[in-house]
Amino acid sequence: MAFTLAQPVHSELLIKKSRFIGCVQSVPDREAALAVVAALRAEHPGAAHVCWALMAGGQSAANDDGEPGGTVGRPMLEVLRHQQIEGALATVVRYFGGVKLGAGGLVRAYTDSIAQALVGARLVPLVRLRTLRCEVPYALEGLVRRELAPAGAVLESVAHASTVAFVFALPETAAEAFIARLDDAAQGRVAWSRA
Repeated sequence: MAFTLAQPVHSELLIKKSRFIGCVQSVPDREAALAVVAALRAEHPGAAHVCWALMAGGQSAANDDGEPGGTVGRPMLEVLRHQQIEGALATVVRYFGGVKLGAGGLVRAYTDSIAQALVGARLVPLVRLRTLRCEVPYALEGLVRRELAPAGAVLESVAHASTVAFVFALPETAAEAFIARLDDAAQGRVAWSRA
């Protein structure tokens, strides 16, 4: 099962005079993650590196920001994977202290920054949603509305024309059972379309 964070978590480590400021926070996608990284660069203009790893929207990405290739971003990404965290951005801002850490030292420093931040994290199970669209005769509008709430569905839109068109999202694991239950209750008068 995948998890996301209830709120951002932070850490700060001093290793051989270098300062590592770690943060893990929820983000919906790569665009939002890049905005956070840009804000960190602006907030820490004296930092030597702003490295990051992203697991969001079914995609993963990592950036070493000038540190030796493969020593920072990918290891940070592995911490997120190991903790089964999805929809999250891990960042570490490094202020260089004048002492080189070597490849192994960099891996440890950056992964420890993320791991330390996650020690106090409150993880929330990530529920994947599926968007459904259906049309029903006006006489069945009330039936559909009554079935949505107990299924944990979130109504996104309703359009009234020759029929009533619903767009809603519900937990992916409940979608097929909901479709079958609504089809049965409406005696086959629900027209489903691709979301």
